[in-house]
Amino acid sequence: MATHKKRISRRKLVATVAIAVGAALTPMAVNAATVANDATGGGKQSAVRALERAAHPLRSTEPGGNTADLQALTSMIGNAKVVGLGEATHGSHEFFTMKERIFRHLVEKKGFTTFSLEMSWSSGLQIDEYLQTGKGDVREIAKKELGNSPWEREEFVSLIEWMRDYNRSHPSRTVHFMGNDLGAPTLSDDFFGRVTGYVQRSHPAALPQLNELYAGLRPIDDVFAYLGKPLAERQQLAAKAEQALALVSKLGGSGDKAFVWAEQNARSIAQTTKFLTIDVTNPESVADSQRFRDEVMAQNVTWWQRETGDKVLLSAHNDHVGYQASDPKMYPKTQGSFLRDTMGKNYLPIGFTFNQGSFLSKDAALGGEWKKFTVGAAGPGRNEYTLDQVRHQNFYLDVRRGPEPARAWLNTARPTLSLGTQFPVEPRDIAIAKSFDVLIHLHEVREADKLKP
Repeated sequence: MATHKKRISRRKLVATVAIAVGAALTPMAVNAATVANDATGGGKQSAVRALERAAHPLRSTEPGGNTADLQALTSMIGNAKVVGLGEATHGSHEFFTMKERIFRHLVEKKGFTTFSLEMSWSSGLQIDEYLQTGKGDVREIAKKELGNSPWEREEFVSLIEWMRDYNRSHPSRTVHFMGNDLGAPTLSDDFFGRVTGYVQRSHPAALPQLNELYAGLRPIDDVFAYLGKPLAERQQLAAKAEQALALVSKLGGSGDKAFVWAEQNARSIAQTTKFLTIDVTNPESVADSQRFRDEVMAQNVTWWQRETGDKVLLSAHNDHVGYQASDPKMYPKTQGSFLRDTMGKNYLPIGFTFNQGSFLSKDAALGGEWKKFTVGAAGPGRNEYTLDQVRHQNFYLDVRRGPEPARAWLNTARPTLSLGTQFPVEPRDIAIAKSFDVLIHLHEVREADKLKP
């Protein structure tokens, strides 16, 4: 098995930028010595028995029907206001359907009202408008707002349809959809209009200055093409977007809801343009930009939760929702770590692992189509290998509690698959208990379903 390379090639840096604005980073190889050091024989059997005592079997991974098997999960979540629900791949049916199943349960049993996805803030607003008004066609909206992403799938149409049906039946307590990520792959003219329109209506004297600041920036039709601009030009545009945010922030009045949202939208523009000052030739700049991206995602979720009072289910890759990423050099501080800093015990991350199956990924991070790949059963030494020895086919457990042998095993780093935008990849070392509070393990997954016409 290959070892880590000390230097990062320009090609890998460019690929990292592509993944950073749309999905998780391509995993690097792990040190082969980790496999050899894994517990074997009696030690492994002791860990399996301890994990079995902590495990709660899952009746199903499909939404709908009885949720009695999720009762223990409800207790594990406790009073958390934001629950991060990860995924070990960006394109497996069971991860997506479990998200809908758990979200439905949390809406009905725990008072959750927002589903937050690792996607563009602006696109999230468009989906939420459909949920609140019912205007438009769900498949057309999904195709437009989730297009070319791993979430442009039937499973997310099912989720959005359920949320819209719920809102029809509960008009006084509706559910919401939010995107917590940077405004990529586009920042449309209409989105800029959410800011300039507010200023035109409420503070028209400030509009010419705001339009001047956004000149040359509005719109960003393609962030990858935008990255082709000279770095100095991107830095100047980012500075103007920050000045525009400062201008808007000075206009607000107490209790003005329209201002609060206009300011947040201006903040999203400033966040995105700052991220796009990344220098793809500098490894430190790439890591710093990824850290900033995770910080932005956490800030947006925190803003939404505090502004609306909603309890939020946050959906993202394991490397974002966890306290630690599988590649800390490229993900020096995760969204989950930032949320822990700001929310403490009000944030709870749930990770996913799987033993075998198929998923969607790409041959290369830049361009290409999402297509099916398959991996066989995990081999000895992998976290998934031992987890799959537990007698339940699918189960979850609280990694903070349970028998001491289970906690010791969960606190030890071992190779684990973390699959994102590019495949093939090798597992990387992950200590489950240092990344998550709760773990869901599935025996087998399959690729997510292509969106129907």
